[in-house]
Amino acid sequence: MAALVINHATGRVPSSEHPHEHRPAAPDTAPSRERVAMPPVTVNGVAISRKAIAAEVQNFPARNPGEGWRAATGALVIRELLLQQARRLDIVSEQRVDQDGRRETVEDALVRGLIEREVRVPEADEKMLHRFYQNNLRRFMTPSLCEVDHILIGARRDEGEAFAAAREKALSLRLALETAPERFAAVARDCSDCPSGTIGGSLGQIGPGDTTPEFEAALVNLVPGDISPPVETPYGVHLIRLTRRIEGRQLPYEVVRERIASYLAEHVSRQASAQYVSLLVGQANISGIEIDGSSTPLVQ
Repeated sequence: MAALVINHATGRVPSSEHPHEHRPAAPDTAPSRERVAMPPVTVNGVAISRKAIAAEVQNFPARNPGEGWRAATGALVIRELLLQQARRLDIVSEQRVDQDGRRETVEDALVRGLIEREVRVPEADEKMLHRFYQNNLRRFMTPSLCEVDHILIGARRDEGEAFAAAREKALSLRLALETAPERFAAVARDCSDCPSGTIGGSLGQIGPGDTTPEFEAALVNLVPGDISPPVETPYGVHLIRLTRRIEGRQLPYEVVRERIASYLAEHVSRQASAQYVSLLVGQANISGIEIDGSSTPLVQ
């Protein structure tokens, strides 16, 4: 079972020995430098030092100092609870080394060993796997593919005059193609700023995510043979011709069974670990911060 990465707010177990690992991206709004009045925090009589909290706050960028303090303190409280429980149960767990050669801290190994021993994760049976498949058929389809040609009049959006000229040129070409759509490939060879112009504008088969969102959205309303109105993207202005649409097909249960089993195992493992932490919180004497917990075991 993978090492537990968890706290009450983000699912992360902090590590003072690796302060830069697993750091979330900074929010758009920089956190305030206003000082926070921090009450003393203890876990079953063990103090969480203000120095440790101040160091951990950097891993929880927040909109205000209070929010960052609560997130960092909650993470350290839960880590302390897990370590106390691991020592109480005499957990022994060897430090692992990941594929990049980084070794677990002793404390991370203890937490992982505790979760592996104490958290019981029920395994999904065949009936459950098949029910999940039937209830989520759309998740198990091959993507639709489109065979597409295009003409690109290249320009950057931040170049106002150039982009406006590209728009006008694309519109003019579109009007010309209305009466002679069979000339699309020739116009692409003569006018397109995309390397595909040398082969008549052909992009071959493309699927979801292969092009820009604007380009992809334009394909939705086209039927084979249609030429789109001018479509603006960060690369310029396009004329798009759909030549063929290949609808996605349903993948058989047997093909995706292992994928479903892995997904459900991870989901249930996270849920069971969160319930275990909640139970420890409910049984602990925590002061200085409120963290929701459960006084009785939860159904896993």
